[in-house]
Amino acid sequence: MRHLRSGTRGFGTALGVAIAVAGTLAMAPAATAVTPGTATVSFDCGSFGSGTATLTATQDGTAATISLSTSAITSPIDVGANSVSSTLTLTKNGSGTTEFSGSSNPAIPAGSEVSTGPLNGTVAAGDSLEATSLKVVVFGITATCNATSPQSPGPFVF
Repeated sequence: MRHLRSGTRGFGTALGVAIAVAGTLAMAPAATAVTPGTATVSFDCGSFGSGTATLTATQDGTAATISLSTSAITSPIDVGANSVSSTLTLTKNGSGTTEFSGSSNPAIPAGSEVSTGPLNGTVAAGDSLEATSLKVVVFGITATCNATSPQSPGPFVF
């Protein structure tokens, strides 16, 4: 019987630790979320073209990222990974502006649409952001794009 008691105590201790861990996880702050997670907007990039962009936003506290892919700009040649510098300007809460920027992109084959991101920015709880312009620099050539439609289904709310 002595052996059985020792095993029961071990099980009880393990069960207590598991309950304590579950309680700690339940009390941990919930991850913040941005809504909508994905939106679209149309861009006019002058001589580089025009088209729709898909933007995907994520948030971790006050840090946020936006990745985008746009048919408004296609690459005439192969572009290596992490060689596109981009700045996305967004209206902030209907009046001011904020920028998300970065130099991260997947490899882009010739003839493909430009994808860039994650572009990094800072947000506060309740910020409402809507894309207004995009600047993309590849091999020293700058394409400036202006939004020609509202972001759909609406601004990102953090």
